[in-house]
Amino acid sequence: MKRRQKILAFIVAGVVGLGIAVGLVLYALRGNVSLYFTPTQVFDKQAPTGRNFRIGGLVVDHSLKRERDGLTVHFQVTDTDKTMPVVYTGILPDLFKEGKGVVVEGKLGTDGVFHASQVLAKHDENYMPPEAKEALAEAKKAKAKEAAAKAALAGGK
Repeated sequence: MKRRQKILAFIVAGVVGLGIAVGLVLYALRGNVSLYFTPTQVFDKQAPTGRNFRIGGLVVDHSLKRERDGLTVHFQVTDTDKTMPVVYTGILPDLFKEGKGVVVEGKLGTDGVFHASQVLAKHDENYMPPEAKEALAEAKKAKAKEAAAKAALAGGK
């Protein structure tokens, strides 16, 4: 083999090795990616089925119910437009409270209940994921339009 052929073979082997390494890293990360959705997007069938994903919003006041085992809790998460029932078995974070922001990770069951494997409570009054902030703003706009339409109908009668 000539020197030029040896260098070319070395470069080809390096590119193939790099390609395999990148492929393995992407394959490993694929299982760990968790997409974020709002309850409205879940109801609109935009969320994946059979895969883990996250939903976020506010915990509905007076929706927290604990089972006798002390670990299983039922609560509802809302983006002020739609409300999603959630069940979680485990210890809730200290900052978890009704009326506060929360992000839960898990799968949507065939019964329409979100079965959470992890609960993340909002730790700062000023922080909210950008997606949740946008969803809450859109829901408020939709409610304002609906209220304006009702007022226009009531005023026109």
